[in-house]
Parts: sequence; structure tokens; C-alpha cells
Amino acid sequence: MIDISGILKTLPHRYPFLMVDRVDELIEDDSARGIKNVTMNEQFFQGHFPDNPVMPGVLIIEALAQVSGILAFKSGVKGNTVYFMSIEKAKFRKPVVPGNTLVLDVKVTQKRGKVWRFTGKASVDGVVVSEAEFTAMVIEKES
Repeated sequence: MIDISGILKTLPHRYPFLMVDRVDELIEDDSARGIKNVTMNEQFFQGHFPDNPVMPGVLIIEALAQVSGILAFKSGVKGNTVYFMSIEKAKFRKPVVPGNTLVLDVKVTQKRGKVWRFTGKASVDGVVVSEAEFTAMVIEKES
């Protein structure tokens, strides 16, 4: 398991844009499962939507991407920043609301050096709420 301290050492993201609370499973070069506990304290709920809080779909995809970044870094890819290159076949099936625990499953489908391709599924209580295929590049960003 990778706790929040390990995640902060691995990813450059910080509050309010860090979307992963822990990683429960990780198989290098293959797959990972992360967790995001969705609370009413999330900054985005102030505007999306005040009377009907729903986690924005793009942030669910971002959470999947962050788990993918952790997987890539823990698999030995060198760099410190991950950039999206493409997002395909994104589907949003059910809303994610405060109190939900978002389970974020990602799987490597292809990798070539610093370019990795993934499939991801986000679920709540065993029900898929979102899924996508995406490609990302890991680079070394100067500090």
C-alpha cells in the first residue's frame, strides 16, 4: 500500500488538485488500484453544483491519470511530470457525490519509453461510474 506520504513523494500534484488518497494495489508495469474519498469539503463542490454536488467527470479522469502516473513512476520510468497526450472513449455512467469512495483501477495497455497508454475504470460500491482510455508522457521538468 502507498499512503498519502508516499503519494506526495511520487506525484507533483498538491491540494486542491491531488485526487488520490492511497494506492492499495500496484503491480509494476501492469496495473494499480487507487482510492479517492470524496468529501463535501472538496473545493470543486462550491461551484459544481452548490445545491446538487456532483464530482466533475474530468476530475474523475484526472484521478485515474494520477493513479497511472504513480504506476509509471513506481515501475521505474524516469521523470517527474506526467502530461496527458490523449483521452479516448471516456464514459460517465453515474454521478459521484460526497460520501462516495471512488475506486480507481488502471491497467497498462502499451508503453514505449516515456509514453504510456492505459485503460481506467472508476467505480463506487462495485458499480462502474466512469471509464476511459488515455495516453500520457512522462518528462523530466526542470525545477
